[in-house]
Amino acid sequence: MNARAALFDLYGDHLRSRGGQASVAALVRLLAPLEIAAPAVRTAISRMVRQGWLDPVRLPQGAGYAATPKCVRRLDEAAARVYRGGTITWPGRWHLLVIEPVRDRSRRERVRAHLSFLGYAPLSETTWIGPRASAELDQLDLRADRFEAVLDGDPVDLLARAWDLDAIGRAYEEWLAGARPLIDGLPGDAPDDRVFAVRSRLVHTWRNFLFRDPGLPSALLPSGWPGDKARAYFEQEASRLMPRAAAFVERTLTTT
Repeated sequence: MNARAALFDLYGDHLRSRGGQASVAALVRLLAPLEIAAPAVRTAISRMVRQGWLDPVRLPQGAGYAATPKCVRRLDEAAARVYRGGTITWPGRWHLLVIEPVRDRSRRERVRAHLSFLGYAPLSETTWIGPRASAELDQLDLRADRFEAVLDGDPVDLLARAWDLDAIGRAYEEWLAGARPLIDGLPGDAPDDRVFAVRSRLVHTWRNFLFRDPGLPSALLPSGWPGDKARAYFEQEASRLMPRAAAFVERTLTTT
């Protein structure tokens, strides 16, 4: 886990509900259980400030950083997908984007990464489809025509063409195979900072599915979909470990 990803996870999982800000010293202490050194934390903070995710603030504990409105929107949308708490209803309509051709290779790769994170998959170089609209589209520097569309055809076939379901299913199985020993290796009397670290790693690896699975309609997925079992395990363990992880965060934030 790199420092920038860990900071996004920290703000999304813990700091968003606590005013969305923390002192630099607290951020360094909070990422220490993840074996992320102070210089790496400060470098990641500077990068996130330049990218518009964090703003410097003055706190009673000293210099700190607060999530920007752009960051809050990203955290809230990600949280809604990470902790969706059951089956997402799908109205049977697809959100369609027809984007302008992007000639520059590096920008094209950034656009593809952004759209994939927001839950879209390409049908062609300029046509992307998702099961629902993303509130973050307005934040992209991208010209696109948007449509709500009902498919005249087999939606199961469309789903299989747009997303590699076999690969996503295998990824869920691999995630579960790795998550279980991570959790099983945590002693019941482990200190709160270790519980925080284990839960943070669990959440971090689960968040990677935001780039692969936008919350595909369950009615269109194969029976015995591996994502259902993986999500049930994630929600169970993330919820179980949250109180002690939160206690560590609260104690660290109030330490002077």
